[in-house]
Amino acid sequence: MEEIDVPQPLMNQLSDYWVGFWTLLPQLALALVVLLVVWALSRGVRWVIARLLVRARMRRSLIEVFQMLAGTGIWLLGTLIAMTIVFPSLTPAKALTALGLGSVAIGFAFKDVFENFLAGILILLREPFKLDDFIECDDIEGVVEEITIRDTHIRQTDGQLVVMPNAMLFKQPVTVRTSQNLRRAEITVGVAYDVDVDAARTVIYDAVVAVDMVRDDVRDVQVFAREFGSSSIDFQVTWWTGSKPVDIRASRDKVVAGIKRALDDAGMEIPFPYRTLTFKDGAQDVLARIAALREEEAEDKSRRM
Repeated sequence: MEEIDVPQPLMNQLSDYWVGFWTLLPQLALALVVLLVVWALSRGVRWVIARLLVRARMRRSLIEVFQMLAGTGIWLLGTLIAMTIVFPSLTPAKALTALGLGSVAIGFAFKDVFENFLAGILILLREPFKLDDFIECDDIEGVVEEITIRDTHIRQTDGQLVVMPNAMLFKQPVTVRTSQNLRRAEITVGVAYDVDVDAARTVIYDAVVAVDMVRDDVRDVQVFAREFGSSSIDFQVTWWTGSKPVDIRASRDKVVAGIKRALDDAGMEIPFPYRTLTFKDGAQDVLARIAALREEEAEDKSRRM
């Protein structure tokens, strides 16, 4: 076989690499040991944090945040130590400077990711809402099923799951409908003008109080005459019930049915809008002629059958 002639400069360079590798081998081994210690220390710290925070009854998502922050800090410090062992000329100050410049570049590249990450940490720490709360944000409403560091899972009333970035929940106004156990519901009831206003108020009040879902033991039921409607005296009726949307709908259903039944029993009319039609001269004759023609057509059809 023909021997391959390797250039001397290349041979010298490969020889230098080989000598340098054996020279750095003890330092590489020591750096590897440091990384193994860092790995064990990170796992131990995460385990201790989990045990302590579970005893403190802290939420699982928040426990994961503290574990991640502690583990990241330990790995960052351990990596800097390992780098200074392998490269003695690399001081911690130089390493931090390089890390800072790299962090700026990474920050611009992953701006949205870090924004959602920081927003998730702040949401978990501040706890503006929690699991099973019913919230509304940016025309999206539903029950909070899960809060992670990056996003929040919201189950809408129609069963669909919406995954919202935490930055949106942090920047936009969020309505927490179940922040309290009670919510106020409201309807408008109209009675005829010939009905006594005070008597109608009493009938409506008694009907609302009789509904089992109305929490009149906590907050009073209120019935106020509101305005003169086009065909009725309108009452504004407010009461308190459960804070979930199904509680609002169910209580409104029972309240409307109870008020209708009570007004019917009392002989009080719930009017509908009346319309009075005025015709010009001769229009009534035309309408009468049209009605007569329709009657004739109906008689012709009946004869043919």
